[in-house]
Amino acid sequence: MIKPVALAAVSLLSGAPAFAQLPDFYRSVASVHWVVADLDKVKQGWAKLGFPTLQDHGEVSLQVKHRGQLTSCRIRVAMGNLAGLEVQWIQPLDGNGAFAEFLARHGSGIMSLNHTAPSLEALDKEVARLQGVGVPVLQRADVDTGAGLLTIVHMDTAAEGKYVLGLVHGSVPGGAAPPPVPFGLKRSQFAFLANDLKAVGEFWKKAGFPEMAVTHGPLRDLVYRGQPGRFDQELGWHRHGEIVYEWIRILKGPTVYEEYVKAHGEGPHHLGFDVADFDKVMGDWSALGFPPLQSGAWGEKGKPGAGRFAYLDTEGIGGVLIELLGRQD
Repeated sequence: MIKPVALAAVSLLSGAPAFAQLPDFYRSVASVHWVVADLDKVKQGWAKLGFPTLQDHGEVSLQVKHRGQLTSCRIRVAMGNLAGLEVQWIQPLDGNGAFAEFLARHGSGIMSLNHTAPSLEALDKEVARLQGVGVPVLQRADVDTGAGLLTIVHMDTAAEGKYVLGLVHGSVPGGAAPPPVPFGLKRSQFAFLANDLKAVGEFWKKAGFPEMAVTHGPLRDLVYRGQPGRFDQELGWHRHGEIVYEWIRILKGPTVYEEYVKAHGEGPHHLGFDVADFDKVMGDWSALGFPPLQSGAWGEKGKPGAGRFAYLDTEGIGGVLIELLGRQD
């Protein structure tokens, strides 16, 4: 929601000893595994917004080790790219494995944020490190892609950390190059809802991530579903890489956050993007059928650091909202 440049720096400094333990590959999120109930609807919706499917893998059968048990699962997979973020949309076709488990518990949404290890040895070393601090493996798949081995490990972090931490080595061959980024979007945030910021922060600190900085700043010009808004929230911040992680604890509603928790539970709520022409982009998305649900601003308009935010209604094409962020200084 807010662009916490100074707070991000504080978070990095206060978390420096823990951060030093992390492998460098945590500085970037290589991809997300985005589980959906209806892949065709999701593909059509994002294509309408200028984000076409770059590769459709069709139906895939995976041999996986899920919660310590060998099993097979059937899924449909398609790849897209949202302003530089590789997205793997995954529709479970049976009740087996971590993807089906997530869909049954959470509904459509982002299951995992994935980081690419430089080698299989580095991946296995990090898995062992996390297991050593009490984080078990949720699921592992070693897939022969025809061009090499693709290893995907999902760590069992969702219950306490509110999203699944993914570790990947190898890649899927082929796929079209992404088109120019529509609307001038620039990736800015991964944002999550959590009922207890302190507990979430302590969990990720145990796993070696920086300490979470928590803020409660004033907002203005609040609008919720076309009416004056009264919502309020406490915010937590992680910045251990290129993109900010924003954590949101609801203090007062009504708000889109309450709607999300009711439908999905805690977890990834929205992807935030900076835009240069806030009003135009919001108008363009509205004209395409994705209007703002909630909006507001922070800081003093016309002063350095001031800005605006709006959550756009993309719930129907994958269970995750898009947030636009624009400067007002």
